[in-house]
Amino acid sequence: MPLLLSVNVGRPQPNPYKETKATGIGKLPQNGPVEVRAPGPKRGGLGSGLVGDFIGDVKHHGGDGQAVYAFQREDLDRWAARLGRELGNGFFGENLTTVGLDVNEARIGERWQVGAGVVLQVTSARIPCSTFRGWVGERGWLKTFTADARPGAYLSVVTPGTIRSGDDIRVLHRPDHEVTVSLMFRAFTTERDLLGSLLAAGDDLDPETQAEIAVARR
Repeated sequence: MPLLLSVNVGRPQPNPYKETKATGIGKLPQNGPVEVRAPGPKRGGLGSGLVGDFIGDVKHHGGDGQAVYAFQREDLDRWAARLGRELGNGFFGENLTTVGLDVNEARIGERWQVGAGVVLQVTSARIPCSTFRGWVGERGWLKTFTADARPGAYLSVVTPGTIRSGDDIRVLHRPDHEVTVSLMFRAFTTERDLLGSLLAAGDDLDPETQAEIAVARR
């Protein structure tokens, strides 16, 4: 059974890697329950889908389509071995550190139930930014991370509620198309010829992603 290994929340801290003055990328596991709700639009909304989690660059991060970010522990362990350093849950800026679930093979529009009642929907792939590059502090990090094509998934909040470390994760719905998180990431980064294939996801693409595909295909 896939599990939520930890729920991670970031507090504001100085961001020397981007023009925004603060970042919440340094997320730490929480001991108790964390409230999850739809945050609204990127600009003017609540930022993160997790109450108490900070997002500094609200132009590019957060909002309903990027309310929650999930990354799997198996990939963190692989990176830890490759980089020769310990990587704690939340270090990649993820809100949910999962185990037993291949996040990158999740399909766009896939729905997960976390715990007793929270329902999240996979919306898009995480595209790494300069804050992530500076935070990890490895030479050529963005190029290395991008080549791996296992970026983790953004999710929207369908049903709000509370979640906590140790909650079960259950896949409630898997669309019948083949557009996965990894495929979307490669289409937007290293394999632009795949952009047209993303349209197979149809209505499972949120409006923001549809607009990004349209711009990218011009």
